[in-house]
Amino acid sequence: MYTLFGFKGSGSASVECALEMTGAPYRIVEAASWENNAELEELARVNPLKQIPTLQLPGGQALTESAAILMHLGFAYPRSGLLGGDPLERDLALRGLVYIPANCYSCITIVDYPERFTTATDDASRAAVRAGAKERLHKHWDVFADLYPVDGERFIAGDQPGALDLLAAVVSKWSGTRKHVKSSRPAFSALLERIDAHPAVAPVFARHWPTTVQMPTGA
Repeated sequence: MYTLFGFKGSGSASVECALEMTGAPYRIVEAASWENNAELEELARVNPLKQIPTLQLPGGQALTESAAILMHLGFAYPRSGLLGGDPLERDLALRGLVYIPANCYSCITIVDYPERFTTATDDASRAAVRAGAKERLHKHWDVFADLYPVDGERFIAGDQPGALDLLAAVVSKWSGTRKHVKSSRPAFSALLERIDAHPAVAPVFARHWPTTVQMPTGA
């Protein structure tokens, strides 16, 4: 059995969806660095950095980083559709799985913690850092949408959401991205809404985001 360490409203939602699509048995441990409880101690034993999501494999090894976990599940369960069977489609999906953490997640970190990226201590300077990072983040999503155009009712992976769809749907929930792409890339916005509503995704997202209130990144 897999053990998924995560928390509501965090990046672990994409991994939870992926596990549902594989049909593999798993349990969830609600742990996060801001929740000082016994579950956090259990996470620390598996991952000393206390980062989520962390996926403990049936053999006891631990995987971290959302993209790496999604890749593992896609390769371990090829019939799940998480990674396409066509080599080129698979490679493009792998590219996207790396693109989002490298470009989008990195900007979100600056938006959430601008004080870590400037020596200035005044509120105005930090607000400027946050605003610049958010503008850059939204540009990265526009590029992503152009790299993975989807027509009609399809998903990036085809007839059902794949690993890249899941990661895009989760990470785009933060820092005003959904509002931005609704205006700048309406087709991509519609894709995200289709992913949200898919039967394999909707129950998980309903647990993680039970209201329309913007949730913290958590990872």
